[in-house]
Amino acid sequence: MKADKISVFVEIVSALFIVLFVYAALTKLFDFQKFTVELGKSPILNVYSKQIAIAIPVLEVIISLFLAVKRFQFLTLYAAFTLMVIFSAYIVAILKFSAYVPCSCGGILQNMTWKQHLVFNISFVLIAATAILIYPSNKEDLIRDKKGRPHP
Repeated sequence: MKADKISVFVEIVSALFIVLFVYAALTKLFDFQKFTVELGKSPILNVYSKQIAIAIPVLEVIISLFLAVKRFQFLTLYAAFTLMVIFSAYIVAILKFSAYVPCSCGGILQNMTWKQHLVFNISFVLIAATAILIYPSNKEDLIRDKKGRPHP
Protein backbone atom coordinates (compact mmCIF):
# COMPACT_ATOMS: atom_id res chain seq x y z
CA MET A 1 0.00 0.00 0.00
CA LYS A 2 1.34 3.43 -0.93
CA ALA A 3 2.51 5.69 1.93
CA ASP A 4 -0.13 8.36 1.20
CA LYS A 5 -2.95 5.82 1.27
CA ILE A 6 -1.59 4.35 4.49
CA SER A 7 -1.46 7.80 6.09
CA VAL A 8 -5.02 8.54 5.01
CA PHE A 9 -6.23 5.18 6.35
CA VAL A 10 -4.48 5.76 9.71
CA GLU A 11 -5.99 9.25 9.94
CA ILE A 12 -9.48 7.90 9.19
CA VAL A 13 -9.08 5.16 11.81
CA SER A 14 -7.84 7.71 14.35
CA ALA A 15 -10.76 10.02 13.55
CA LEU A 16 -13.25 7.15 13.91
CA PHE A 17 -11.84 6.29 17.33
CA ILE A 18 -11.91 9.94 18.38
CA VAL A 19 -15.57 10.23 17.41
CA LEU A 20 -16.44 6.90 19.03
CA PHE A 21 -14.62 7.55 22.31
CA VAL A 22 -15.71 11.19 22.69
CA TYR A 23 -19.31 10.21 21.94
CA ALA A 24 -19.16 7.27 24.35
CA ALA A 25 -17.54 9.35 27.09
CA LEU A 26 -20.08 12.16 26.75
CA THR A 27 -23.08 9.82 26.81
CA LYS A 28 -21.69 8.19 29.97
CA LEU A 29 -21.01 11.54 31.62
CA PHE A 30 -24.36 13.08 30.66
CA ASP A 31 -26.17 10.21 32.34
CA PHE A 32 -23.48 9.36 34.87
CA GLN A 33 -25.92 8.15 37.52
CA LYS A 34 -27.50 5.58 35.18
CA PHE A 35 -24.06 4.47 33.95
CA THR A 36 -22.84 3.96 37.52
CA VAL A 37 -26.00 2.10 38.57
CA GLU A 38 -25.83 -0.22 35.56
CA LEU A 39 -22.15 -0.96 36.20
CA GLY A 40 -23.10 -1.73 39.79
CA LYS A 41 -25.52 -4.38 38.49
CA SER A 42 -22.77 -6.10 36.54
CA PRO A 43 -21.83 -9.44 38.08
CA ILE A 44 -18.23 -8.84 36.99
CA LEU A 45 -17.69 -5.15 37.75
CA ASN A 46 -20.03 -4.42 40.67
CA VAL A 47 -17.29 -4.20 43.31
CA TYR A 48 -15.40 -1.53 41.37
CA SER A 49 -18.33 0.12 39.61
CA LYS A 50 -17.75 3.65 40.96
CA GLN A 51 -14.06 3.66 40.06
CA ILE A 52 -14.74 2.16 36.64
CA ALA A 53 -17.57 4.64 36.00
CA ILE A 54 -15.05 7.46 36.39
CA ALA A 55 -12.07 5.74 34.76
CA ILE A 56 -13.71 4.68 31.49
CA PRO A 57 -14.90 8.10 30.25
CA VAL A 58 -11.67 9.73 31.41
CA LEU A 59 -9.65 7.10 29.57
CA GLU A 60 -11.79 7.49 26.44
CA VAL A 61 -11.22 11.25 26.42
CA ILE A 62 -7.47 10.91 27.05
CA ILE A 63 -7.12 8.38 24.23
CA SER A 64 -9.08 10.70 21.93
CA LEU A 65 -6.85 13.65 22.74
CA PHE A 66 -3.65 11.68 22.19
CA LEU A 67 -4.91 10.18 18.92
CA ALA A 68 -5.20 13.73 17.59
CA VAL A 69 -1.48 14.35 18.22
CA LYS A 70 0.73 12.78 15.53
CA ARG A 71 3.60 12.31 17.92
CA PHE A 72 1.53 9.98 20.14
CA GLN A 73 -0.75 8.48 17.50
CA PHE A 74 0.99 5.11 17.08
CA LEU A 75 1.14 4.30 20.79
CA THR A 76 -2.37 5.62 21.30
CA LEU A 77 -3.68 3.31 18.58
CA TYR A 78 -2.40 0.50 20.79
CA ALA A 79 -4.33 2.01 23.70
CA ALA A 80 -7.52 2.24 21.61
CA PHE A 81 -7.01 -1.34 20.40
CA THR A 82 -6.46 -2.56 23.97
CA LEU A 83 -9.52 -0.75 25.32
CA MET A 84 -11.71 -2.23 22.59
CA VAL A 85 -10.32 -5.71 23.27
CA ILE A 86 -11.16 -5.24 26.97
CA PHE A 87 -14.67 -4.05 26.13
CA SER A 88 -15.12 -7.03 23.79
CA ALA A 89 -13.83 -9.50 26.37
CA TYR A 90 -16.27 -8.03 28.90
CA ILE A 91 -19.16 -8.56 26.49
CA VAL A 92 -18.09 -12.16 25.84
CA ALA A 93 -17.81 -12.80 29.59
CA ILE A 94 -21.26 -11.33 30.25
CA LEU A 95 -22.84 -13.31 27.41
CA LYS A 96 -21.17 -16.59 28.35
CA PHE A 97 -21.15 -16.53 32.13
CA SER A 98 -23.85 -14.19 33.40
CA ALA A 99 -27.54 -14.77 33.87
CA TYR A 100 -28.10 -11.00 34.09
CA VAL A 101 -26.97 -8.76 31.23
CA PRO A 102 -26.74 -5.13 32.39
CA CYS A 103 -27.04 -2.26 29.91
CA SER A 104 -24.44 0.38 30.70
CA CYS A 105 -24.07 1.84 27.22
CA GLY A 106 -25.66 5.09 26.24
CA GLY A 107 -26.69 6.84 23.06
CA ILE A 108 -27.15 4.79 19.90
CA LEU A 109 -25.12 1.91 21.30
CA GLN A 110 -27.83 1.15 23.85
CA ASN A 111 -30.14 0.24 20.96
CA MET A 112 -27.84 -2.62 19.92
CA THR A 113 -28.15 -6.13 21.22
CA TRP A 114 -25.11 -7.42 23.09
CA LYS A 115 -24.18 -9.59 20.10
CA GLN A 116 -24.44 -6.60 17.75
CA HIS A 117 -22.34 -4.59 20.18
CA LEU A 118 -19.73 -7.36 20.18
CA VAL A 119 -19.59 -7.32 16.35
CA PHE A 120 -19.29 -3.51 16.46
CA ASN A 121 -16.42 -3.72 18.97
CA ILE A 122 -14.61 -6.46 17.08
CA SER A 123 -14.85 -4.35 13.92
CA PHE A 124 -13.07 -1.53 15.74
CA VAL A 125 -10.50 -4.00 17.11
CA LEU A 126 -9.77 -5.12 13.55
CA ILE A 127 -9.44 -1.64 12.08
CA ALA A 128 -7.17 -0.61 14.95
CA ALA A 129 -5.03 -3.71 14.41
CA THR A 130 -4.82 -2.94 10.71
CA ALA A 131 -3.79 0.68 11.36
CA ILE A 132 -1.12 -0.49 13.81
CA LEU A 133 0.25 -3.11 11.41
CA ILE A 134 0.50 -0.75 8.43
CA TYR A 135 1.53 2.34 10.38
CA PRO A 136 4.37 4.18 8.63
CA SER A 137 7.63 2.91 10.04
CA ASN A 138 9.81 5.94 9.40
CA LYS A 139 9.51 9.45 10.74
CA GLU A 140 9.39 11.03 7.27
CA ASP A 141 6.20 9.18 6.39
CA LEU A 142 4.80 9.98 9.81
CA ILE A 143 5.07 13.77 9.92
CA ARG A 144 4.51 15.83 6.77
CA ASP A 145 3.81 19.51 6.27
CA LYS A 146 0.79 20.90 4.39
CA LYS A 147 2.52 20.41 1.03
CA GLY A 148 3.30 16.75 1.74
CA ARG A 149 7.00 17.27 2.42
CA PRO A 150 8.63 15.62 5.42
CA HIS A 151 8.46 17.88 8.44
CA PRO A 152 11.83 18.52 10.16
